[in-house]
Amino acid sequence: MERSVQDDLIRGHVDIVQLDAATAARLPARHRPAIPADVLTVEDVKTKSTYLWDRVLRYGATAAELRQVQLYAGALFEVGFEDVPGQRYLSRLGPLDIGRIRFRFINRDSGAEHVQEIDFDPQRAAEAQWWVERVRETGDPEEMPRDFNGPGLDAICDYCPFRSLCWPGTAPGVPEQTALIRNDADREQALIDYVKGHELASEGDRVKKFARKKLDQSPEGIYGPNKLSWRGGNDEERDDVEAMVDLHEVAGIPVPMTPDVNRMVKNLKDAGLAIPRRKTGKKTRAVINIAPA
Repeated sequence: MERSVQDDLIRGHVDIVQLDAATAARLPARHRPAIPADVLTVEDVKTKSTYLWDRVLRYGATAAELRQVQLYAGALFEVGFEDVPGQRYLSRLGPLDIGRIRFRFINRDSGAEHVQEIDFDPQRAAEAQWWVERVRETGDPEEMPRDFNGPGLDAICDYCPFRSLCWPGTAPGVPEQTALIRNDADREQALIDYVKGHELASEGDRVKKFARKKLDQSPEGIYGPNKLSWRGGNDEERDDVEAMVDLHEVAGIPVPMTPDVNRMVKNLKDAGLAIPRRKTGKKTRAVINIAPA
């Protein structure tokens, strides 16, 4: 159940707090969990799309997600639950001995779950608090580094309700990122970044192509941290024009004088007939697929 936390710096809501036996014993019997946790655990539930799921499996929580939960766990560690109606019995526990942070990721498309657990470290919580303090001290948001690259490059910016505040002053059709160029020094750095990015992309592409050729005859399987699988390699098909002409004649459909594949396909679909396909003798290209083991 979601619970409220607050200290001198932040106020927020924790998705789940699982009490250990020692802490639960300090609560009225009717509020004690049926099965206490082995250590007091702060859990945060995150939903992710299939598009981001591979990244979750590989890298786990992002820096921002870690910082958010560290802040909540730190508030519980130093102050405890907020003293508000509905959880006053929890606030009387005071500061809590947090032992673990857990992230429960849920794939919103498939329902799959992935759990990531880390030990709670008061030093990490203090670092997260320091970060928030620096942000609050900043007079101009432009003085702070941006977490994302902006509309058209990061989906979170595309649908952010504060998009016009974060990326102001650009004319329609002009990339919002142009607002970051204020002088020649900014242009110089952008050009340096562009050249560096081009070099990294070229080197990365060279490494990938070399590795792809080495793996061409490798069987599917788990190799260290990665799982190798293949798709493709199937018989290639294309529309069989001669067979379509025969079907047109059998069905009494006029045959275009100049073979028009698209029109013939439409005619057959409109007539409720299957589109004939033939083997070309070629194979579709095998596409490598690498996922976490």
